Order: sequence, then structure tokens, then C-alpha cells
Amino acid sequence: MNLQHLKQLALTNTEVRAEYDQLENEFAFINQLLSMRVQAGLTQEQLAKRMHTQKSNISRLERGNANPSWTTLLKYAHACGFELNLTTKKISHNT
Repeated sequence: MNLQHLKQLALTNTEVRAEYDQLENEFAFINQLLSMRVQAGLTQEQLAKRMHTQKSNISRLERGNANPSWTTLLKYAHACGFELNLTTKKISHNT
């Protein structure tokens, strides 16, 4: 059994699926952070220097093990040469 098959099997459980769906936006955002850094051609250490922080803080942020402030996210984006925008979207409830 490979990881993809295990994931699909787990997602058949409605409780697991609900939790997964709630985290989907967080996963997408983390991937967006990583993409910005990669596009900027920066290592975590180089980015940390630009942000005047430690590499471990960048690592935690990119793993989703942090609760960053809006200011931290802006600094991250700017250090990578990006602008950060916030958008909203109405939640559709399937009832």
C-alpha cells in the first residue's frame, strides 16, 4: 500500500475528510510561501538573514509549525520580492 492509496482510504472517513478540508487552505498557503522563496532563489538561511531572524523560524513557518503574525508574513513575502494580498471568499455550506 503506497502513501497515495493510504490517503484516499483515510479520506473515505467523513471525520478525517472534514479535518483535511479545513486544513486544505493552510496547506495551499504554505506551498505558496515555499514557492515564493524558491522563485526568489533563496535558501532558508538567506531568507532568514533578509528578515533578520533565525533559519529555524523560517523552517517552522514553512512546515506549518508556527502561528505567524501578519507582519511576519509581509516580511517573508517582501524578502522574497513579492507583495502579499489578503482576499476573502464566502463559505458555501452544502446543506
